[in-house]
Amino acid sequence: MTLFREILLKYWGYSTFRPLQEDIIKSVYDGIDTLGLMPTGGGKSITFQVPALAKDGICLVVTPLIALMKDQVENLKKRGISAKAVYTGMTREELKITLDYCMYGDIKFLYLSPERIGTELFRNKVKGMDISLIAVDEAHCISQWGYDFRPSYLEIAKIREILPDVPILALTATATPNVVDDIQDKLQFPKKNVFRKSFERKNLNYIVRNVEDKLTHLLKIVENVKGTGVVYVRNRKKTKEISDFLNKHNISADYFHAGLDNNTRDLKQMNWKSGKCRIIVATNAFGMGIDKDDVRFVVHIDLPDSLEAYYQEAGRAGRDEKTAFGILLYNNSDKLKIEQRIVKTFPEPEIIKSIYSSLGNYYQIAVGFNQNMVFDFDIGDFAKYCHKDIFTIHSSLVILQSAGFLEVTDELNHPSKIHFVVNREDLYKFQVANRTMDGFIKLILRTYTGLFSDFVLIDEQFIAKKSKLDTRIVKDLLIQLAKQKIIHYIPQKRTPQVVFIEGRLEDKAIFLSKDVYKTRKEKYLIKIDAVIDYASTKSKCRSKILLEYFGEESHSRCGVCDVCRSRNELGLSKYEFDTILDAIKTSISSNPQNIDELMKHFLDNEEKAFKVIKWLIDTEKISNVDGVLVWN
Repeated sequence: MTLFREILLKYWGYSTFRPLQEDIIKSVYDGIDTLGLMPTGGGKSITFQVPALAKDGICLVVTPLIALMKDQVENLKKRGISAKAVYTGMTREELKITLDYCMYGDIKFLYLSPERIGTELFRNKVKGMDISLIAVDEAHCISQWGYDFRPSYLEIAKIREILPDVPILALTATATPNVVDDIQDKLQFPKKNVFRKSFERKNLNYIVRNVEDKLTHLLKIVENVKGTGVVYVRNRKKTKEISDFLNKHNISADYFHAGLDNNTRDLKQMNWKSGKCRIIVATNAFGMGIDKDDVRFVVHIDLPDSLEAYYQEAGRAGRDEKTAFGILLYNNSDKLKIEQRIVKTFPEPEIIKSIYSSLGNYYQIAVGFNQNMVFDFDIGDFAKYCHKDIFTIHSSLVILQSAGFLEVTDELNHPSKIHFVVNREDLYKFQVANRTMDGFIKLILRTYTGLFSDFVLIDEQFIAKKSKLDTRIVKDLLIQLAKQKIIHYIPQKRTPQVVFIEGRLEDKAIFLSKDVYKTRKEKYLIKIDAVIDYASTKSKCRSKILLEYFGEESHSRCGVCDVCRSRNELGLSKYEFDTILDAIKTSISSNPQNIDELMKHFLDNEEKAFKVIKWLIDTEKISNVDGVLVWN
């Protein structure tokens, strides 16, 4: 058994790798910069975790998703692997202790958000670390051709100035050919080196239904397809409306969106994952990091912003490799809605600048101050302050982030933490002098370990239960210890955060370059057109459309999507259908003719040819113009 398989078996309990995993592992282990393209659920994390464990030193893992970062750190710790995380929202003291721990402690993985890379503190500390590998997750974020460009990702290449001999493994689940090349250029790969796992999902049936009454059709889907499902919609109000609609028809459903408080969201998510709730109706805030194998269908009520987003979201169905369905409900009114969405997604530059100005006033920041300062951000409260709708604010912040003026984190849970800032001898003296605190301090020391060397997560309710005190009293005691400089106490908070990258700038300094606004808008329109083409086509295999979008040209039709099924109903083999179709296309492309003239080419096969011609007319590949057949 190879070293890599021994590690896989020891820590994950698997004796073999999934396709492509071991090839990527060997490549980065040999010190070669590598880009891995692996669909959602394809096991990307294994490709950097295994080689990192096979080497001495620390693996840096760059990811923008703080919630996922925390999950992976906890999962590694459960397997007995030491890991730390550094992200926006941590205090300077937390950052310093964590980075020092990586310099002098036994740490294998350091996860960090990309905006941390450019800080002086990190750049100074990383010089003293033994780094063996740099893993870049969600690598498409480094490319302006990507659907989620983040300027902070451009800082990653600067690590190479400090760590020139450390290999990089870049990973993404969705990348077009342009993005694939751009990732390697931006990360300064000395030569191209790409490992691709096909984006084909053979167990996933892609279906588009052109229906006016989407709710009635949704009801048919959930009644006919057994098992768990996700229904995606564009706005928060619709999540509850559709959930109520399903419940009224005796179908267990719940709703989910970013506007709910965290406890409610956690409960809804847990109920769905455990099977207490069958269907979750959600905005795209739901799904990132959701690892549920037995999802049988994902339905999109509204058009997504890109085929990348659609592939990711629909791909949450069928991860157990059993038959599943990705269903898009579409009608002509969706084109009008998506045109309105373009206006909202790209507010006028003056509106974007006014929101930046309002944000500075909201936090009472003077021009030139608060560089890299982190602020808790309540978008609802800010909307009331600046008298703008939440969608416009969100879209403006995305553009300001793309321009490098701000960073906005996802909403997440920051549990309470404490760290003893005095040594054991001084703590003992304090306990002797403060007998009323002695028992409480001893309880904390018995309950948690590592308190003198690092910040440790605590649960005030658990401490209250053990001490038989009210939770409020526990918090007050912790605050008192912090005021007396015995501990550093960071209470729990659950909120998004905003960071002024350069400090607050003057309004006239907020310049939205062509790349940030005009070019980005043009790329967005191209992506929207691709979504509309996917939804409206009646003649091309859905799977082939998606695969070709991601640069895979050689696949045959899937045979199970709605387009392929309509062909299958003709009773012709693929060879027969394709042969007749090619002959028809060749004939009428160069010489439009009526059906009688065309049928003369198929005297030995009239019945089959007529079926194909009718199918081509029904799917609008052929038009009948005054009795003459024309290839569209």
